[in-house]
Amino acid sequence: MTSQTTLNDIQKAVWDGRLPLQITISPSESRSYDKTDPYLISYPRVSYLPSLLPRLRDFFSSSLIEPNSKAHDGWFSFEGVPLKWHLPVGLLYDLYAGADPASKGTGTASDDDISEDPLPWRLVVHFSDWPDDELVRLDADGMVMHDAFINSVKEADFIRNGTAKGIMTLSKEDSSGLWQSVQDLDLPSFQRISSILLPPPTQPFRNVPIRFFLPLPPDSGSPSLKVVQSPLPPTLPPSSMAASQATLSRAPQPQTLGTALHALLPNLFPSRRTPVLAKPVLHGAAVPMSAPVEEVVRSSAYGDGWVYIVVRMMG
Repeated sequence: MTSQTTLNDIQKAVWDGRLPLQITISPSESRSYDKTDPYLISYPRVSYLPSLLPRLRDFFSSSLIEPNSKAHDGWFSFEGVPLKWHLPVGLLYDLYAGADPASKGTGTASDDDISEDPLPWRLVVHFSDWPDDELVRLDADGMVMHDAFINSVKEADFIRNGTAKGIMTLSKEDSSGLWQSVQDLDLPSFQRISSILLPPPTQPFRNVPIRFFLPLPPDSGSPSLKVVQSPLPPTLPPSSMAASQATLSRAPQPQTLGTALHALLPNLFPSRRTPVLAKPVLHGAAVPMSAPVEEVVRSSAYGDGWVYIVVRMMG
């Protein structure tokens, strides 16, 4: 069992994670077409793109053909694909642009590598032609964003505890404070409020809130995703383990990422222990197959309580 101190250290590292973004205005909306200077920022992985819209609207205001557009009219695309604003930016990057963690080191790229480097992540912001078929519209007061986040928190709470009583009984101050702490990247405030929702370390989850994202081959010119989710208990009964293991111990065995992936996606994960055809990626890093899923959620969940794992093909 990993110590609480170690889990807290991992959580801090997750919240400290950032992505360099290079954001340009859509050429069709710019007075200078594609000559407008880009907006550069190092942005937290756990944050959401709409939080950038007010400053982007101000930054590009002098270049916009349509001067009456509002910040909440803004939406983002990558290589022509509208990005789901309710997903954290770190997940979006891992889905659409992240390099294979096995083949990329953590050192500084050489000049020869720069042309292939997926960073900074180059996004396009639009303030017109909202893609209504793919994205729900935002509002001026940010309530659509807030409600989407809180609904996701409720889902995670229900899966962890078998009831959403925790989030439903939060004070109004703490409920809005949870979302504000994610926006402000205020980890101490977030930990204080989320500790009300999480069962204590001595009390296991009923199920773990994990979603697996499988990028699929482009269909009709647009990448698509398959999302896999199923009730995952944090432990497995001995009968579900190998006979030799069951003989050694009659106690429940921890559910690992490997056992979960083997159960849900056996064709991609024929082994419970070793990535063969694909690997699980979280916060830009390959996650060990041996990692207990409950510890992964307690240390590495996004602000809404969910762990979003991208399944990346190997080779």
